[in-house]
Amino acid sequence: MKSILHLDLDTFFVSCERLIDSRLENCAVIIGGTSNRGVVAACSYEARRYGVHSAMPIRMARQLCPDAIYLRGNSSSYSKYSKLVTDIIKEEVPLYEKTSIDEFYVDLTGMDQFFGCQKLASELRAKIIRESGLPISFGLSINKTVSKIATGEAKPNNEISVLKGTEKSFLAPLSVRKIPMVGEKTYRELCDLGVRRIKTIQEMPVELMESVFGKNGISMWKKANGIDNSPVIPYQEKKSISTERTFEKDTIDVQKLKGIITAMVENLVYQLRKDNKLTACVTFKIRYSDFQTYTLQKKIPYSASDATVIPIVLELYKRLYQRRVRVRLVGVRLSHLVSGAHQINLFEDKKILNLYKAMDHIRDVYGERAIMRAIGMENKRIGRYSSFK
Repeated sequence: MKSILHLDLDTFFVSCERLIDSRLENCAVIIGGTSNRGVVAACSYEARRYGVHSAMPIRMARQLCPDAIYLRGNSSSYSKYSKLVTDIIKEEVPLYEKTSIDEFYVDLTGMDQFFGCQKLASELRAKIIRESGLPISFGLSINKTVSKIATGEAKPNNEISVLKGTEKSFLAPLSVRKIPMVGEKTYRELCDLGVRRIKTIQEMPVELMESVFGKNGISMWKKANGIDNSPVIPYQEKKSISTERTFEKDTIDVQKLKGIITAMVENLVYQLRKDNKLTACVTFKIRYSDFQTYTLQKKIPYSASDATVIPIVLELYKRLYQRRVRVRLVGVRLSHLVSGAHQINLFEDKKILNLYKAMDHIRDVYGERAIMRAIGMENKRIGRYSSFK
């Protein structure tokens, strides 16, 4: 019988910000931008009490919770803490799957013969809390679905184990909204049918669920009954990093666009060097005020050099920016990543590499926007929701 552990860092972005600034403790914190055109990326439990939730427009969040502290977010800090937790898990368990920046599955099958899965899971959680300072919850059961739901019930900062044979009774009283595949639309459809608790689905014939929801109905019925044979897929490093900026007001200011794009690329390439990565493909994205969106990409020799990547991105920008319509969003993605340090070529001065090292050291000590090109100086607070994908 399998033993699957699900780990989820509690309000991860908020918890990272609180490690950086302890004054945020016990405050309503909302992350996702300071303009009304953004959306909520994360929020604290204090903000959730007012009805705020992720993916909600910032404008609506301000109406519900006007006294909250609104932060733009710092992707490099989140990536750093995520990597720290990932490294701890990697050291302690033989097989794990990282499904997002703050969520993991661990296959502990067979470990009970040596340590006891519950004991091992608790010790792993304690080590993560001790070494990272971040709150984390877990659910432990025979499969992914039940473990994930158990984690949700354990939050905040707690743990729940669902013993073999008790899966159905554990799930029965919970809302159908707790089933991982049930979104808002499906939830409303289930409510229209009078189905609000998982127990009701458990008591329904699978054929009825299939007739109403098709193949998704079968999957929903299986999950409601605690049936899930999906394996834990070994974690592999992702292959791209990206960032986007949505403007508070659509702009046609060419100099402003050039400065923001330069600052975005500078930040991404710094993150590449920090993670010992090189990119071989650059993509630029632009969205106009009428929501028409265009992208253009170019393959390049492997690089982590500002001097190489910035001109290429600006070239793609010039090729795409032909409509002279106001711009709503710009974005940059670096893909085809591999591990390795930037190698100097025949046309580069070794002083450039030394300059990068000095600049990166300043950023490591004083923050990633502590030093930057003059053209991007007005963009120290660019929206940086960059992540490896």
